[in-house]
Amino acid sequence: MQPTIGILGAGRVGTALARQALKAGYRVRIATAKPAADNALLVDIVTPGAEAVESSEAAASDLVILAIPLHKYRSLNPADLAGKIVVDAMNYWAPVDGVFDDFEDGARTSSEVVEQFLASARVVKSLNHIGYHELEEDDKPVADPRRRALAVAGDDEAAKQFVMGFIDRLGYDAVDAGPLAAGRAFQPATAIFTGSHTAPQLRALVQPPLAA
Repeated sequence: MQPTIGILGAGRVGTALARQALKAGYRVRIATAKPAADNALLVDIVTPGAEAVESSEAAASDLVILAIPLHKYRSLNPADLAGKIVVDAMNYWAPVDGVFDDFEDGARTSSEVVEQFLASARVVKSLNHIGYHELEEDDKPVADPRRRALAVAGDDEAAKQFVMGFIDRLGYDAVDAGPLAAGRAFQPATAIFTGSHTAPQLRALVQPPLAA
């Protein structure tokens, strides 16, 4: 059976990810803070083929993607996500979303803050530095020299490899950026966040922070 992808969040990012995952042949479950029944019609229209479920059901998937506004991360249930591979596709961008003290000290990346809150989840940062519209437009076959690459950072090597395989099936090269803290290199306003890069280009951008 195909792995299941659980997406928490049904905004533009979450639904674009759902459509791309469906295109890649995955089973997709979508949940929001609302009951599944309230989301069913929207999911059927916007992401046909996906299933509207409760948050706990989405969290029980083989891979869970967080696509909610970052300031709502404390609405997640750490118990539901314990032991799960969780992709943090969220961003902290104060000029756009407002200032939140949890992410202002600069000592930790936003994903590290999320990881501490989720405690037992296997958090991987990726899919945050590609626009939702680009996600469905820029995919290319393996070995295409123009294929866009996405960075992946995480402290759990097995979880990171699983996410890299997922990204490859979505139509993108996955570049291992190192530990979760290395996700700082592709947060908002960085060169990686603001541009589109092939795998060689992206490796050149993630290596300097890792070597410092």
